[in-house]
Amino acid sequence: MARVRVGTCGWQYRDWRPAFYPPSIPTGQWLRAYALTFDTVECDNAFYRLPEKDTFAKWAQAVPAGFAMAVKASRFLTHIKRLADPQEPVHRLMAHCEGLGDHLGPVLLQLPPNLRADADKLDQALAAFPAFARVAVELRHPSWFSSAIRGVLERRRAALVWADRHGRPVAPLWQTTDWGYVRLHEGFADPWPTYGDTALRTWLRRIDNTFTVQADVFFYFNNDPGAAAIRNARTLQRLATATARR
Repeated sequence: MARVRVGTCGWQYRDWRPAFYPPSIPTGQWLRAYALTFDTVECDNAFYRLPEKDTFAKWAQAVPAGFAMAVKASRFLTHIKRLADPQEPVHRLMAHCEGLGDHLGPVLLQLPPNLRADADKLDQALAAFPAFARVAVELRHPSWFSSAIRGVLERRRAALVWADRHGRPVAPLWQTTDWGYVRLHEGFADPWPTYGDTALRTWLRRIDNTFTVQADVFFYFNNDPGAAAIRNARTLQRLATATARR
């Protein structure tokens, strides 16, 4: 089994109290409390407003060694510029993320669902990132799912995001580099939007059949309403641990 790292898409959800955060803990300490249970998180709000470098540095001080924060790239790059002229927004993103230091995890590029395939623009955007950056790309228009696009991802060592909705993959399960990134948007179990154990076991089986034991595979639950993401992330942790011990 690969090294499965489990977290959620964000941690600042008020309806997670008291299901996850005790009422006595102020919101400014939620990340520290979150990191007692999970070893990674996706900073989803960076998509809407890129935090300052000092904010990232403050978050880095709140988490233990080995904790990884994935950062969702600004919509300015993906949805406004639509990958055109990527050098400045990528440089600004990475300059701010320097505040995380060793806690910087993958960078997520989530493309708009109406953005059609453009291999050259994707290649230029990925080339703008420094060599050390691990970049994951969530492709949502079906025109991207071609051998040419797969070749760009492989050449740039970027991970194709394995995305799920209703317990089913919504993109090809390509392995394009030596690590993985899975986003689970909405489960099909009760209560909505929970994932059932069978769906989670299926995702672990896919990982086990694809990646080596040395690979890092990041799982992020985006089904945050009603703390479903927290429940599912805890279950996936337990299932991954049990699978690894076999």
